[in-house]
Amino acid sequence: MKAWMGVASALLLGACASQPDTPPAASDGQWTRWVCDSQAEVLWRFADDSRETVDLRIAGGDIVYRLRQAPAGSGTFYSDNVIAFRTQGEEGLVYWVNNDDLIGRGCQAP
Repeated sequence: MKAWMGVASALLLGACASQPDTPPAASDGQWTRWVCDSQAEVLWRFADDSRETVDLRIAGGDIVYRLRQAPAGSGTFYSDNVIAFRTQGEEGLVYWVNNDDLIGRGCQAP
């Protein structure tokens, strides 16, 4: 019985440790829509299966920014040195890199 409990505990801990910091998103290439506290609309999707690259559009515009994952203190950080997108759980922050001008914080699914 003790051996079974040890195996079950190890499996549960392993499952928790393997959960990604990045929020869930459509896996079929569809855009995920988030609205920020500034009312800015952010559309984003994972551009690859490894979730290391994100496509991002602001306010439904035609410009698609291809952002690459970079080291982050917490959550997940993507940037192309023009725009930055930080996610933690199911919430995000978007800003212009060159002047740190905030596009929106508290971005999440409406």
